[in-house]
Amino acid sequence: MIIKRYKDNPILTPIRSRTWEAEAVFNGCPIEKDEKTFFLYRAVSLPRYNSMVGSRISTSNIGVATSDDGLNFSDRKRFIVPYHDWEKFGCEDPRVTELDGKYYIFYTAISAWPPNSEGIKVGVAISNDLQTVEQKHLVTPFNAKAMSLFPERINGKIWAILTVNTDKPPARICLASFDNIEEVWSEDYWNEWYRNFEDHSIPIQRSPDDHIEVGATPIKTERGWLFFYSYIRNYYSNNKFFGLETALLDLNDPSKIVARNDFPILYPEEYYERHGMAPNIIFPSGALLKEDTLSLYYGAADTTCAVAFIDLPFFLDRMTRKQDIIAKFSRAKENPIIVANKDNSWESRATFNPAALYLDGKVHILYRAMSEDNTSTVGYAQSSDGVTIDYRASEPVYVPKEDFEQKTSPNGFSGCEDPRLVQIDSTIYMFYTAYNGKNPPRVAITSISVDDFLAQKWNWTTAKLISVPDLDNKDAAMFPEKIDGKYVIIHRSGDDMDLSYHDNLDFEKGEWLQESRWIHPRPGWWDSKKVGLSTPPIKTKEGWLIFYHGVSDQSVYTVGAVLADLKDPSIILGRTDYPFFEPETSYEKSGQVPNVVFPCGTVLIDGNIFVYYGGADEVVGVATISLEKVLSVLRECKV
Repeated sequence: MIIKRYKDNPILTPIRSRTWEAEAVFNGCPIEKDEKTFFLYRAVSLPRYNSMVGSRISTSNIGVATSDDGLNFSDRKRFIVPYHDWEKFGCEDPRVTELDGKYYIFYTAISAWPPNSEGIKVGVAISNDLQTVEQKHLVTPFNAKAMSLFPERINGKIWAILTVNTDKPPARICLASFDNIEEVWSEDYWNEWYRNFEDHSIPIQRSPDDHIEVGATPIKTERGWLFFYSYIRNYYSNNKFFGLETALLDLNDPSKIVARNDFPILYPEEYYERHGMAPNIIFPSGALLKEDTLSLYYGAADTTCAVAFIDLPFFLDRMTRKQDIIAKFSRAKENPIIVANKDNSWESRATFNPAALYLDGKVHILYRAMSEDNTSTVGYAQSSDGVTIDYRASEPVYVPKEDFEQKTSPNGFSGCEDPRLVQIDSTIYMFYTAYNGKNPPRVAITSISVDDFLAQKWNWTTAKLISVPDLDNKDAAMFPEKIDGKYVIIHRSGDDMDLSYHDNLDFEKGEWLQESRWIHPRPGWWDSKKVGLSTPPIKTKEGWLIFYHGVSDQSVYTVGAVLADLKDPSIILGRTDYPFFEPETSYEKSGQVPNVVFPCGTVLIDGNIFVYYGGADEVVGVATISLEKVLSVLRECKV
């Protein structure tokens, strides 16, 4: 796990009996002094009548609290209050740095009500002891927020990082350097600097539709300046997503990015992050490094303060060794290896989403076949080398038989979809999605003996539904051996992958697959929208290897993997940061459903994994990767 929340979050909450901090306390920034942690935070008051506005409004002050351990704070009091015209409607979001024995507290100064871009600027308060304020200055003559000084000089200069045009985007995260501290609040300096402010920006935004803002004061590490920032995707839409991201800046030239994450390491998940004055917001505001543990402080839902912990050496390795956590499947040049056969009506429209087994030196492929009237059956093909199709059955080997998979309307979708095969001893089990076009799709199971399968005597047992009625459930398969005496089945209910444990596979009336949120989507990542099992688990010496598909916010299907503990598969040992496989070729990007790679089967031959997949819900392809390469990536991506 990259980051771990403190179990007793939130660490600071509003106190209703104190008017000045009764509504919210958030975006706190810590600093150590005299073996104590001083915590400066934004405090929002109850609405009070303001004569300048002529109505009741809430205003922000900056409070301070102290702690012996950086987690339990007391002695809370008001520290920075607005009294200059340039801050008369509030002081927000402090960031504190100690430099040359003084404490420089930068904050957002509000001079207009209602707030507008011209009335939102950066101010600074200077203190010798974090008890009293000695000086205050307006810093930027233009719209800006979230400024902070680096905690030491770089090449003899004082450096700062800030967000420019925060409230009239596109915003830019920029750097500024000064010969002396007085330049920090020099209007002449900033007017000159602002003329070409984009020349001072750090290229962090991935899309013009996104928004960024400086987070915590940079932390010095051996690898560079570790810099946290808020990355807001889809900023101009009703679907904003607040994530916390990081970059590593060069120690001697912070304008150079050494490494960065391509995904959020933290996003709103817990109740206190999803509910508050501004729901679904986390905002990084401060950090402390003690030995190898970095404590990251953040505001939650603009209401409370929280903290999470990072193992810094592990985190920096993961950031800087990106090449070790990225690997790709290699497509067969013969792809697609199975396409629709117009001469067979049952498979004339599409052939895709194949299961696979390696038996008697041959790869046996069972694929979903679709007719022109949208009925899905299961076809069979065979390969000696894993790529070249040597034999393909002229008739389906499994067809819809039960009421729950029969067509209910002409040309409506129905049948047996997306098979997955698992062998345990002398029996082969096939899990598939049963659909009648009327009720939600459900998981079904049937089986056949290995001898009958190899003889192509398709004596399947009567299929039965095993998932909950009236609930969409797909992508199921079983571990290929019992674990602690139980059959363990993976399935997908909703957008998550679940585990279900069973003494037997009878599934008597009223017994259904259990729901447990085992693997879930990661907002802001490649698997942000939903996840589902791709292929049945592969047993390795290091754990159960499980490929899964992830769907992005753009509805692109890609493939990653997890490594689960051999004795207790509910324990995830590793999960890929980047997908192994994504749509790239024409037969994956264009088809019945564009931008889809969807594996349902793998076989392991001489240390290489052959992955059989559907391309764009239309054709079958195969790709390969070495088992050792997959395991090496998952070792680097431990959780």
